[in-house]
Amino acid sequence: MMLRFYNSLSNKIEEFKPQDKNNVTIYVCGPTVYNYIHIGNARPVVFYDLVRRYLLFCGYNVKFASNITDIDDKIINKAKELNKSEKEIATFYEEAYFKDTDNLNSLRPDYIPHATSYINDMIDFIKDLIDKGYAYEVDGNVYFRITKIADYGLLSNQDKEALNEGARIEVAQNKENPLDFTLWKKTEVGIKWPSPFGEGRPGWHTECVVMNHKLFGPLIDIHGGGMDLKFPHHENEICQCEAMYNTHLAKYFLHVGRVDLKGVKMSKSLGNFIFVKDFDTPVKMMVLRMILLFSPYRANINYQEELYNQYLSLYDKWLRAFKQSYYFLACNDLLSNEVDNNIITDFKTYMDDDFNVQNVLSLLDDLIKQINQLYRQKDYETLAVKLNTFKTIKEVLGLRFYLVNLDDDLKQIYLNWQTARNNKNFAEADIYRATLVEKGIL
Repeated sequence: MMLRFYNSLSNKIEEFKPQDKNNVTIYVCGPTVYNYIHIGNARPVVFYDLVRRYLLFCGYNVKFASNITDIDDKIINKAKELNKSEKEIATFYEEAYFKDTDNLNSLRPDYIPHATSYINDMIDFIKDLIDKGYAYEVDGNVYFRITKIADYGLLSNQDKEALNEGARIEVAQNKENPLDFTLWKKTEVGIKWPSPFGEGRPGWHTECVVMNHKLFGPLIDIHGGGMDLKFPHHENEICQCEAMYNTHLAKYFLHVGRVDLKGVKMSKSLGNFIFVKDFDTPVKMMVLRMILLFSPYRANINYQEELYNQYLSLYDKWLRAFKQSYYFLACNDLLSNEVDNNIITDFKTYMDDDFNVQNVLSLLDDLIKQINQLYRQKDYETLAVKLNTFKTIKEVLGLRFYLVNLDDDLKQIYLNWQTARNNKNFAEADIYRATLVEKGIL
């Protein structure tokens, strides 16, 4: 079976066929760095990390980009509020962002383009759109003519009239059409750059198009983001690429659902959120990753304490079983590099079916039961293979168990404990056990 997933561009499940059979290009819209990220912001980070890890597991060479929007009204407002420069604000929250994503065990992108590093390229791009008749300048602002794009609304599956409803559209009296969006914004507030249109800064939708093209060219394999980016952001990216390059920017668009808090949309503007940094231990971060990972990716997650406790219990169960078998096998030099190919085949079958992580969760939970049973039965050869199979899948999922590094002294203490137990020398065994508990091995 080949990898198949839901392409938002066609609104159907499609077989994944990259432009180059061995190489995959992915661009995921990154954060606007004006505050800490909440767990809804973290969901795309975790999901596209899974996509990337799985493609690597399948043997593809993956080039993964995710941008930093380091200039925006929100950054400017934060800088004014704190009496700092926009660069200071952006740098601080970018570092905080990567600290959070590192703690979630998400791989850092291969490319991290910053909007402020591509201003001249954006100005040239906007000039070309004006020359082609796709954009127009009014009083120092530049807008894109959406009437020039016949299939505008393709991604969000709406007509132009319907798109007016509920969209974040900038109202301006001098626009030709209410849906025409800003390519260059005239401003006297905050950081700005000179341009042929006057001082200002580029529009958000243009930033990603230009950076994407500079990194990968006119067409990439996968473009990703949250469902809320379908319109207007991704829709407006597409129409600029149609105008300039006669492409839809990407062959495949992947969108992930949002996270609600007790049934209400999670949003900084609503003050209804939980920061990722509030999951302040390594275990809490892994439990959060499991919540974001094992939910159907196109559906919304309703986060509440009961859900957290459910996954904490699951994580603890898996960790206990893994630790028990791992330390025994490692101390007795019985670990294996082999995997159970039938289980790996099942794993790939589920992942190839539109990233069916719910079935993967069941697969892992069943595998943990087998590991516990084999440990009790003392079938250590089979146990070693099953344990390595679990470890292999766990690493594709980006799940981390925090195990103690076993040096020779700790191995010997473990073996002494094992020997004392077997000889029913329980007093001596308790002494060794106390050390192993203190070190986090038992």
